[in-house]
Amino acid sequence: MKTTKVLLAEDDNNLGILLKNYLSAKGFETTLMVNGKQAFEEFQKKQYELCILDIMMPEMDGLTLAAEIRKVSPMVPVIFLTAKSQKEDVLEGFRTGADDYLTKPFSMEELLYRIQAILKRMAGSNTVKKEQSYTIGKYSFDPLKQLLSGEGGSVKLTTKESELLELLCRNRNEILERNFALKSIWIDDNYFNARSMDVYITRLRKYLKKDPSVKILNVHGRGYKLLC
Repeated sequence: MKTTKVLLAEDDNNLGILLKNYLSAKGFETTLMVNGKQAFEEFQKKQYELCILDIMMPEMDGLTLAAEIRKVSPMVPVIFLTAKSQKEDVLEGFRTGADDYLTKPFSMEELLYRIQAILKRMAGSNTVKKEQSYTIGKYSFDPLKQLLSGEGGSVKLTTKESELLELLCRNRNEILERNFALKSIWIDDNYFNARSMDVYITRLRKYLKKDPSVKILNVHGRGYKLLC
């Protein structure tokens, strides 16, 4: 059975070792780095399937590290660990492409659940038969390559952007139910995941704005509708 490679970036030595030992005991091949700069250097050396990043770190903070990782590998899942509980900090993490977050202190069992949920979602997205391409107004969307192309060039989408756009395409001119989208992509339909989806909808609107015939409408109390 293939072992999942996990990159853990945590500057608290005690917590870092505790997390590394726990994840290793659960069968994950876990590499611990103590700051963001070292973590990014390590990420470039090996193909990791999951990143767990503390937000507050020396050399390079977790948000910056996630942004750099996304440039190299847009699809790798990222979980943030943060001592900050303010909504704005969590949403900022989602804006950088985070898949989930945990606020310290947290239980090891909860972290394991979050990891398993993300890996299950990723496996599911790989087994679902995808259309080769969708036409969205003047745009062409390739969900396999996660590429949105138009007159102004092409945009490489993140995994969540691509999954959300594909759901919208499958339900074009019909309502994509908000809770269905949340549970399909984020597994959990909690407040922060709902706000995260709003961020991704805003991004998709920005990517598609050059064609005025394409619109992603909010349907109050229901969800979204892609018109094209």
